[in-house]
Amino acid sequence: MTEAPPDAGPLRVLPYSRWWPLAAGVLAGLLLRLVFSGKPGNAYAAMMGSFIYLSPVVVGAVTVYVAEKASRRSWAYYFWAPFVANIFFVLGTLLIMVEGLICAVVIIPMFALVGSIGGLTMGLVCRATNWPRPTLYGLWALPLILGAVETHIPVPQREHAVEQTMLIQATPERIWQEIHDARAIQPGEVDAAWFFRIGVPLPHAGISQTSPSDNIRVITMGKDIHFEQVVTDWQENRHVRWTHRYAADSFPKYALDDHVVLGGHYFDITSTAYSLTPRGNATELHVRMDYRVSTPFNWYADPVSKFLLTNFESVLLRFYQHRSEVSHPMQQTGKNR
Repeated sequence: MTEAPPDAGPLRVLPYSRWWPLAAGVLAGLLLRLVFSGKPGNAYAAMMGSFIYLSPVVVGAVTVYVAEKASRRSWAYYFWAPFVANIFFVLGTLLIMVEGLICAVVIIPMFALVGSIGGLTMGLVCRATNWPRPTLYGLWALPLILGAVETHIPVPQREHAVEQTMLIQATPERIWQEIHDARAIQPGEVDAAWFFRIGVPLPHAGISQTSPSDNIRVITMGKDIHFEQVVTDWQENRHVRWTHRYAADSFPKYALDDHVVLGGHYFDITSTAYSLTPRGNATELHVRMDYRVSTPFNWYADPVSKFLLTNFESVLLRFYQHRSEVSHPMQQTGKNR
């Protein structure tokens, strides 16, 4: 592709021409997202590797190709224009309501960086060859082809745990009561957790109940979310462990993104456990959460999940510390591990 003179091409004289390449890239991405609207586990699902890896590349490549049609751009442009275009692409999925806030916030950094790779690749093709258009067509066709066959490839799974400990100035019995009878949870008690800042509905209560068949703790949250934690290990005032049980209506439509719903195809918190150890006049409260991620990009999804769950555990520990110490506040001592 030969270098165009500075005043060549219609895009140089039309209003807002510098934004047209970005607009073209965003439009290309949105069209791909509309194609990848399949249900989790089916063909053309948005969490497929063919979409997650290749759609930002297509956005970046289209952005650079349209820009190069007007004039030669710099290597810095090849990087930053696709970076910005992919941010606008993700924001566009929110505007047309095909993506939820949680997924959008989580995926923006990855899309922006991968999209820059697509832009640099197209910039190299434009400078070194006369095949920018065939290359662009090939990049556009690749996710469409792979999206039809990727369902035959097993999705990798990772199962990890996060755990933390805090020393609380209260008796094990007092803390145990708060764990099993957490009512009327106020936003200010838990909204420091990034889970809730990016769109997960706030919790309302966590109340243990006993039935003839099992012991459970019922969790209720905003947007009518509800599910049960089933006791698998119980030592009064010392240790409790739950697994999660979901009903068909545990997560009403639009309450959570389909891609991050608990117990879903891609993510789950498989168990939660609390251990209480007396330490003089105080109690060491230990929390552990086991979780699963099942995506074609676990190298990214797993660290993000670990960060969010670790932050969530910290907020939970402070929540129980505050409620347990409320009648006799003392300076807290804490440690993480």
